[in-house]
Amino acid sequence: MGEVCGEKSKPWLSVVWRMSNVLMSVFFALASYVQINDPDAGLWMVSYGVPAVLSALIGFRPHVTETLPWRRVADLHLMISSAAIFILGWRLYTQRVTQIFQQEEGREFSGVTLTSVWLLLCRHSGRAPVGRLRVSTAVAITVFPIVAWLYYHVHTELRSEWPSHCKTAI
Repeated sequence: MGEVCGEKSKPWLSVVWRMSNVLMSVFFALASYVQINDPDAGLWMVSYGVPAVLSALIGFRPHVTETLPWRRVADLHLMISSAAIFILGWRLYTQRVTQIFQQEEGREFSGVTLTSVWLLLCRHSGRAPVGRLRVSTAVAITVFPIVAWLYYHVHTELRSEWPSHCKTAI
């Protein structure tokens, strides 16, 4: 099995990969925290909390993705998330929702999709050196939700029709 960025010529890829995982861990932890006011908070806190812990583990020990416990937890989360993505996606499709961030189901769908895509990107990342494509994708995925969250936080008029529990956490 290869070492994460074992190539001596590109050690920065390993650093960027690990930083992306730490930042996504912080983002998922924050996303888990803001669910505290949600009517079904427990479900969504676990939905974001599991990827937060898994990402933090990768940030501090990249080879953890090759351990059986990490893979089992990630696989279970992906399986449950896939069902949630299908159910929420079907609901959004049948309701013909066009502005998904204005609907609670749309925000939930986006969050579960984000956690699933991130965990899929992290699978087997400890098996061989991370490459530029994986790191570039990780950086793009890391930047997008943080910028989107800041954008919605600054522009309060975009949140005007959200339910009260979505406006009061932070």
